[in-house]
Amino acid sequence: ADELYDIFGKYGAVYQIRLGEKSRDTRGTAFVVYEDIYDAKRAVDHLSGFNVGGRYLVVMYYQPAKFERRADAEEKKKELEELRRQVKLKKAQMAAKDENQS
Repeated sequence: ADELYDIFGKYGAVYQIRLGEKSRDTRGTAFVVYEDIYDAKRAVDHLSGFNVGGRYLVVMYYQPAKFERRADAEEKKKELEELRRQVKLKKAQMAAKDENQS
């Protein structure tokens, strides 16, 4: 994390850096919060594509609405999968019932 403060601190006062957790979605990510929006813009403009330890940085602005839409879409996908599972189960039960009546 100290290396990140050194890299991102060159573009302005860094308020906070949060490293992504070990989960699949956030592994290898960091959220850098600047005290000034203009410093954040300069960091985005200058650091995207910067090579650090053999890895290239992808620097972008955090867009909460975009992440909320993604979470909503994932939730709807799970609901749809559950409904499909229930329908499949119901069809299997009806087929078994029809076989027993024959």
